[in-house]
Amino acid sequence: MGSFSHLLIIVLLLVAVAAEYSIKTEPDYEFGDYRGRWCIDDHGFVYSIGEVYYPSPAACPCTCTVDGPVCVRPRCPRIHPRCTRITYKACCPVCEAMARVCVYGGKTYRLLEEFRVSRCERCRCEANREVYCSISDCPAPHCVNPTYEPNHCCPICKTGPNCFAGSRVIPAGERVNIDEQTVCYCTYRDGTWHTHPHATCEQQPQPSPTLSARTEPPKDEDTERRLFPRLDLIP
Repeated sequence: MGSFSHLLIIVLLLVAVAAEYSIKTEPDYEFGDYRGRWCIDDHGFVYSIGEVYYPSPAACPCTCTVDGPVCVRPRCPRIHPRCTRITYKACCPVCEAMARVCVYGGKTYRLLEEFRVSRCERCRCEANREVYCSISDCPAPHCVNPTYEPNHCCPICKTGPNCFAGSRVIPAGERVNIDEQTVCYCTYRDGTWHTHPHATCEQQPQPSPTLSARTEPPKDEDTERRLFPRLDLIP
């Protein structure tokens, strides 16, 4: 009985000593206020005042100050509109994959695909994913009154080749009497109906005046003398 009491007293003494030790040493394990002394990133690394660091892999660079991190977004290069996968490095986006298509006018075209954006403009999606366009080169029309049709890029001559004779349009290949004295026709070059805008006009030859039915015979001085003798010569 005496030994059990002695053991109980020893246990109580040890508990009292441990409690006193824990109470005395508790302030030694308290963390103080770190604000205004350093900065910490997402991974727990500590940076001192004035040091530049990245809080996270996609974050902008920050400077550690007494008031906390001050971050400034840098000027990043533009991402190509055909980029299909973007990652961030040092706060700026970086393209990791490009689409194998061309984007033009808000539409997507396959590589080497040809397309028309207007009735006179044809384009092609090249292998380098750039679009190159060309405008149709229309030849000079063979007429002075060409018209534009909805399904044609270049003007057409609906009535065939022609030219101007003054203010009048005359067909090529014909001689047209403009008035009683003038005949006009379209001229062309190189043997084709690439007509000159203005016609060539010529004056028609005028008919010779008609001879009068009554003509006077030529006078013969000798006959006149014979018909009308001089009186002073009569003896």
